[in-house]
Formats: sequence, structure tokens, C-alpha cells
Amino acid sequence: MSARTSILSELKRRNVLRAAVLYAGAVWALAQGVAQLSPVLNAPEWAPRAFLVAAAIGFPFWIAFAWFYEFAPKDPKGEGEIAAGDSRARRTGRRLDFGIIAMLSVAVILLLGNQFLWRKGITQAPATGSGQAKTGIPQKSIAVLPFANVGGKADEQFFSDGLSEDLIDALSQFDDVKVISRSSAFQFRDSTEGAASIGKKLGVAHLLEGAVQRLGDELRITATLVDAADGSIVWSQRYEKPSRDLFALQDAITRAVADALKAKLPNKPGEVLQTDRPPSGNVDAYIAYQRGIAVMEHNSEASFRDAIQILGEAVRLDPEYVAAHAQVSIGWTSLAIQFGGPEAPHAIEEARKAARAALALDDKSSIAHQAQAYLLQQVDMDWTGAEAEARRALELSPNYPTAQFGLGQASASLGRNREAAELTRQALARSPRQSDWYGYLGVYLTALGELDEAREAIRSAIDLHPGAATYYEGIAVIEIVRGNAEAALAAAREEPEGPWRDVAMALALQIGNDRTAADDVLQKLIDGHKDDAPYQIAQVYALRRDPVNMFEWLDHAWKNRDPGVSSLLSDPFILLYKDDPRFAAYCRKVGLPTTTDAKAMP
Repeated sequence: MSARTSILSELKRRNVLRAAVLYAGAVWALAQGVAQLSPVLNAPEWAPRAFLVAAAIGFPFWIAFAWFYEFAPKDPKGEGEIAAGDSRARRTGRRLDFGIIAMLSVAVILLLGNQFLWRKGITQAPATGSGQAKTGIPQKSIAVLPFANVGGKADEQFFSDGLSEDLIDALSQFDDVKVISRSSAFQFRDSTEGAASIGKKLGVAHLLEGAVQRLGDELRITATLVDAADGSIVWSQRYEKPSRDLFALQDAITRAVADALKAKLPNKPGEVLQTDRPPSGNVDAYIAYQRGIAVMEHNSEASFRDAIQILGEAVRLDPEYVAAHAQVSIGWTSLAIQFGGPEAPHAIEEARKAARAALALDDKSSIAHQAQAYLLQQVDMDWTGAEAEARRALELSPNYPTAQFGLGQASASLGRNREAAELTRQALARSPRQSDWYGYLGVYLTALGELDEAREAIRSAIDLHPGAATYYEGIAVIEIVRGNAEAALAAAREEPEGPWRDVAMALALQIGNDRTAADDVLQKLIDGHKDDAPYQIAQVYALRRDPVNMFEWLDHAWKNRDPGVSSLLSDPFILLYKDDPRFAAYCRKVGLPTTTDAKAMP
């Protein structure tokens, strides 16, 4: 008998081969369990790798143990204790066979569960705080993080941000891919958080990150697609091209990412591929556009003025730049409604000119229709016209969260709060860190009487943007509807100092027992805000069950074009008088329907 045959026979007699298979099966089963439980237990990304390394190190020790010891029914026997003719190999082998079968069965069950349950979306994502049912993170989901600016210069930062923004827009065109909006994804600029944490907060399975460097006319871009669950690289590519090839590079990256995600181009009727690129391909115009968008996000009077000027430069460089015209219109409208003053008429006229220019250049531009809807809703209070424009914007770009949110606003103005809530939830799925959208969702849910969900949505807004105005006023409204005077007053006191705190206090005190305080705070509200908050004064009179003064202040709100009128059909206080003939007459005067799915407070 050869030495080789003798060793193999001895391995079989000592059940070493069976022990090796048992070990491999056990490791495989445990690896499946570790992979599935790691995200649930928030284990570090290196945990699965560490387990496999430990298992590999332990394997030779297990084999040595199996060689020197044979497993007996009660205790292992050393090789010197086993007589050649008295080996328990057969009984031990059977036990090991049963163990192998059991381990492999467990491993197969876990594997099938991983493939058909966890990866099909049964795994629960963290709550968004919006009152929605928890859903799994789809595999075809991605957040484009702001590409690093290797050069370090401010203008180059706008350039790299523009690249990221364009990739977001391009990927959003795909039918079956969830793409997180810029406003949410860019909150993780320079973040030290791991891929798993960012993916969980944004609700995506993949992250696209990269770096941009401009060296004169040369452009270097590195793009990497990362699996958010474990931080592994799915795809990576480095590009070196002239700057004039920027848009071709963007297209190449988009195609590569889409291929990696197995995404499909849209084929819905009426949907048109959208872009914020200048039609001339002028890179300088594109950089100016991105600078203008970034400045506008600061949401101050000075930032709107600066943004309008910068976007105007983009229009000068390319007069047919549709997206730039549309954003100029949005900037002027925001300036007019938020800051008013003697310049408001001029701002409104400039907004109209820019919106008309954008639509004239391309009536299939979603952002152009969004700009027109914003103008009609906020300035003209043409509710049906705004709704038509917002709906057209969403038809042209069904996956664009701002278009979803905008149509939600228009729908709520026309009394369709259920539709508004659903559209806002869809928008938040793609832009989960928009605090003001959670605030609006809270308003719609309050109107529908879903008070627990409404409070949860507003708490999400507060978590994202502590100290912002209106949120605690929204909680005060919820508690007033519930009839809880003490909780309403406590919430009102949490509202930051300013006009909205005055409104919250005036509303909350109306349902308490201190009538003197209720009268005083109402008078304070009238003295300080009769011109900028007539709608809110009408709300206070509604709570006081004084319809005569309520309708008088509603008329004042319409004369002043108070934006609060847009919430008439979502207002649980004003709707106390929805059966009053004066309510129907008022709705006709301001161009609103008389029906709504909102509920009046009890």
C-alpha cells in the first residue's frame, strides 16, 4: 500500500475529512447569519470580514484536533487511547454526517432567506419620521455625494458641484432608480461617516463619490460606485480629458452607473429627458449657473439678489439657457414674496419676464413649468393655473422631487390634502432631509385629522432643522385640535422669537381659561401684524367662535394677497364655518373650490 493511500485511509478512519466539511458548513451558515444581522445590529463594516479571517485561522487547529482526537459519545479520545480494532469511526462518522446535513440545511435556509426576503426589500429601513410605513431600501437606489474639489479653488468647487448635480439629474431620468436629491445628498459634504451610515440616513443601497481636478484646460475625474451596506467598490473609473469634454464625461459616468445598476431609460408617455446644461455647451455658463444655484440656497434677501446677478451672467453667456432663465424667475419671485417692500412690483415683473423666456425657449422644460407654477401660486394666487403648471412639470419629469412637492402644494390649495400628503411623501423618499417638506406634510396630515402622524412629521422637521420658524406653531395647532390647552401653550412657547411665536401664542391661549390673556395676545397680534398676518388673525377669531370678525380678516388677507389664503382648504379652524354661506362666497371670490377632504376641528 502506498504512503498516499495510507494517509487518505487514516484521514477517513479518523473522520478528519468529515470534520473539515462540518467546519466549512458551519462557517458558511454563520457567515450567512452575520451578513444578514450586521445591518440590523448596526455592526461595523469590518465585522463580516473579521469573522471570515478568524474562521480561516481556526481551520488548521480544527483539523489538528480532529486528527489527534476522535469524538466519542461522551468525550473525545486521544489517538493513543484508540485501539485499531476498536475505533468508533463508524458511529462518529454517522454523527458527523448528521451534523454536516444539519449545518448545510441551515446555511441553505439562510441563503434563500437572504436572496428572496432580505434582498427583495423585506428588511426594514429606519423610520423617516414622516408617518409612512417603513419600507425596504431598494437595490436600485443611489445618492450622488458632492465630488471632492481637488484644486481647492472656489470656482472649481462650483464646477465639481455642477458635475454632481448633472449626474443626479441624469440618473433621475431612469424609470426604476431611486435617486436622492442634491439638497439631501450634499448635506454629507466632507462627512466622516461611513458608507453604511450615510446609506441608511438617505435610504439608498449605493453611493456615487468622486473627485474633480482642473489643470488649465485639462480635466481629471475619478468616479466610484460604492455598495453602501459594506463599503465595497462596485465600479470605479478615472478620466482625463479636455474641459470642453465635460458633458461627454458626465454622460459616460451616467451610462457606467446605469449599467452597474441595470437601470432602464424612461419610456412613459409624455416624459421628456431633462437637463440643466446650456444648449451651447458653454462650460463657463454652466459654472455660473451652478454658482447661482448654490448662492440661492442660503435663502436670504442678499443671497437672492446675488444669485439673480450670477444667473444673469449664465444667461448672458448663453441667451438660450432655459434652466438659467427659470431659476432667475424663481429668484425674483422668492425675493418679492419673502421680502416685499417697494421693489416687489419690479421683482414680480422680472419674474414674469424670465418665466416667459424659459417657456418660450422650451415648453417641455420641467423647471420652466415649475417656475411658472411658483409665480402663479405665490404671486397671482391663480390656484387652478398653478396646479396645471405644476402637473405639467411633473409629467415631464416624474421622478423630480421638487416637482412632486410643488404639485402637492397646488393640490392642497385646491382641497386635495390626501393627494398632497402622498406627493410630499414621494418627494421626501428622494429628498429625505428637507425639513420644510416635513413641515408641509405635517400641515396636510393635520388637515386630514391624522394627528399622531402629523406630529411625527413635524418632529422630523425639527430634528433636521432645530430653531427654524413655524414648526412648533404646527405642533401647537395639533394640540389645539386635540383640545389640549396646556400642551398647545407649551408648544407655542417653544416657537422661536418672532412673528410665528406671536401667532402660536395667540392661537394657543384661545382655548385656555385665561380670557384676559387671550384678549391681550390677540390685540398684540393685531397691533404688530395686521398687514403681514391678517390670515392668522382670522384663524384666531375662528377659534374664538367669532365668524363676523373672521370673515372680515379673511377679506383683509385677500386684499393684501396674504399667502395664508392658500391654506384655507387645509385649515381645521377656518373650516369650522365651511357650512356658512359666507364661506362659499369667499371661496368663489378668491377662486377656490368649496369642497375639501380636510376636517374641521371638533
